Amino acid sequence: MKFAKLVVATSLMAVPALAQAQPITGLYIGVGAGASFPEEGRFLSNRSLAAGARAVGFPTTGSGAFETGFVGVGSIGWGFGFGLRAELEGQFRMHTPQGRGSVNGSGTSYNYGVMGNVLYDIALPFAPWVTPYVGAGVGYTWINADNTAAISPARGAGLVTNDTQGSFSYQAIAGLAFPVSAVPGLAVTMEYRYFHAEAAYFDSRAFATNNGSTFASGAVKTDFTAHSAMAGLRYAFNTPRPAPVVAAPVAAAPAPARTYLVFFDWDRADLTDRARQIIAEAATNARAVSATRIEVSGHADRTGTAQYNQRLSVRRAEAVAAELVRRGIARNEITIQGFGFDRPLVPTAMGVREPQNRRVEIVLR
Repeated sequence: MKFAKLVVATSLMAVPALAQAQPITGLYIGVGAGASFPEEGRFLSNRSLAAGARAVGFPTTGSGAFETGFVGVGSIGWGFGFGLRAELEGQFRMHTPQGRGSVNGSGTSYNYGVMGNVLYDIALPFAPWVTPYVGAGVGYTWINADNTAAISPARGAGLVTNDTQGSFSYQAIAGLAFPVSAVPGLAVTMEYRYFHAEAAYFDSRAFATNNGSTFASGAVKTDFTAHSAMAGLRYAFNTPRPAPVVAAPVAAAPAPARTYLVFFDWDRADLTDRARQIIAEAATNARAVSATRIEVSGHADRTGTAQYNQRLSVRRAEAVAAELVRRGIARNEITIQGFGFDRPLVPTAMGVREPQNRRVEIVLR
C-alpha cells in the first residue's frame, strides 16, 4: 500500500510538467525503488542435515516463502540514439522469512546483485509525453541469509541459515518513462521486473529451541524469484534543451489606401449606396494619414459627345466632393477636375459603354 501511494504521488507530481520524449543519446544514470514480491522457493537439505532434521520430524524438503520486501536499484548506461540502451546496474533487496502454520519465521535475507541490461525505448508518435521500454538483463547475485530461520515450537526444533552465497541471475524489465519538461533529460519512471537467481547451497544447521544446541548441520539448496514494482528517476546528460518558442511577429496593420474609385451608372452623376461607403472610407483614412489635399477627378465612358462627357465628369466629381464634405472634410482641402472620356481606365472604341470608365478617382495627398 505504501508503494502504491508512492507511485501515485510521483505520477501526480510529473503530470503538470510532462514534456515530449526524446531518444537517449550518450550517458545517463538512473535510480529506482519499490516493492519486491517473492515467489515461494523450493528448498532441499543435503544428507547430513536431512538425517538430523528427520529425527525430530522437521521437514527436509518443501517450499518456503518471504514477506513482501524492499528493492532498490541504481544504474549507469549509454543510449545509442535510436531507442537502444545498455547499462550496468546494481541492485539491493531485503526480505524477512514468512511464517506458516505452526512454523515461525525470523531473520533477514539481503540480496546484492550486479546486472548488465539491454533495453529498448518504444517511441509513440501519438503519445510523445510517455515512452514505454522493455529490456532484459543477466548478472550475478549474492544472497546473505542473516540468521534466517524456520522455528517450530511444537517440535522443539528450528532450522537456521547464516551464510552468503552467489549465483547466476537474470531479469526481464518493462516500464514507462515520463519526461519532465522543467529539467531536460530528466524522466520519471515506473517499472515492473521479473527477477530470478539460480539455486545455491547455504550452510545451515538444525537446533533445539530449548537450549539452542545444534543436533545436525549441513547445507540447504534454494533459489530466489521475485516480481517487483518500482518508481524512479532517470537523467540523460546529453538531452538538448527544447528550442525556445518564438512568438510570431505581429503583422503591422496595412497602411490605409490613398486611392479610391467610385463608379457610376451610365449617364448618371448620383451616388449609389456602395459609392457612399467608398467615400466614407476615403474620408476616414484622409484623417488617418493626415492628408493635406484630396484630388477628386471625374471621368466618363466613350458614349456621347466630348462636351457632354466633360460636363458629366465634372458633375460626378462635384457629387463626390459634396459627400466628402458631408463626411467632415473641409472643402478647401478638395480639388475637383473633370477629364471627360480622355483618360479611360479601360481603352475602348467610341460608343462603347464601359462601366469602369464611368468613375471618380479620389487621391489622398
